[in-house]
Amino acid sequence: MPLDLSETLVVGISATALFDLKEADALFKSETHADKETAVSEYRAYMLQREDEKLEDGTGMPLVKALLALNKYKTDENSKPLVEVVVMSRNSPETGVRVFNNIRSRALPITRHAFTGGESVVDYLDAFDVDLFLTTNVEDAQRVIDGGTCAAAILKAPPSDRPAPPEDQVRIAFDGDAVLFDDSSEIVFKSKGLAGFHLNEDRKQDVPMPNGPYATLLEKISRLQKRLPFGFEFSPVRIAIVTARNTPAEMRVIKTLRTWGVYVNEIFFLGGVDKAKVLKAFRAHIFFDDQDLHLDAAAKHVPSGKVPYKSDSPLYIAPIQIQPLAPQTNID
Repeated sequence: MPLDLSETLVVGISATALFDLKEADALFKSETHADKETAVSEYRAYMLQREDEKLEDGTGMPLVKALLALNKYKTDENSKPLVEVVVMSRNSPETGVRVFNNIRSRALPITRHAFTGGESVVDYLDAFDVDLFLTTNVEDAQRVIDGGTCAAAILKAPPSDRPAPPEDQVRIAFDGDAVLFDDSSEIVFKSKGLAGFHLNEDRKQDVPMPNGPYATLLEKISRLQKRLPFGFEFSPVRIAIVTARNTPAEMRVIKTLRTWGVYVNEIFFLGGVDKAKVLKAFRAHIFFDDQDLHLDAAAKHVPSGKVPYKSDSPLYIAPIQIQPLAPQTNID
């Protein structure tokens, strides 16, 4: 009988997001290669020569470790796992030995893998019931978002000044517009400015915002919280929304979450306050946002991932840039 993972949070992560493979990745992408065949050959030789060497942690490692630790709360041997992690790599099984060795050396309880020998892993996300896909490959993340397969993010480089998160907790922070919620409100802001945005959100405070690319993931995490032997307030899984919205645009967020029936531990309506400082204080295992403006600063302190816009979104096709003139001019 196939394994039922409908109530299990499944994270698919690329090898380059789990481990620091930037040196090998740079070798493969180097423009000095005459052709792809040469690049593959040199990459293969590089990985085979180093398959017993240690890899440093990638941006996604802290989240993976913290999530997998939640499985200690399984009620019995026969209960479904709370969390599953699948390593999904373009490596061949042969060149992936170094990845396997490093997973074993860290005693990570990861048992499922997809090594596709140079082909995209995106086509296999549904087969593995993936809810969240973490990658460093821009094209793969874009395909996932465009197809609506699951939540996806392009991970930034690991933070250089990361405060240690609390032990025995998982801390995940989300932006609001164009991440949890769709991009319609952000389009209003970018086209009509802050005053137009505030007017629109205040008038529509009783109209739930449409689902964004991470809405289903938030609902899945909420179900995960319910499976844990804790009340929401004391759950080891803590969820924060960190948004530059402020009054009078805050009520629509709260009422939308109520409509969805999800519980958020912390929410920050910043109104132009630096997100990076709040995220550093929150000590997130990961932060998801759609704008490099916020991500580049946040990624210095916490693992961060960029959520692409859909290819047919006006924000992707012809992004409108409004430069901040005062502390309250960026809403996302």
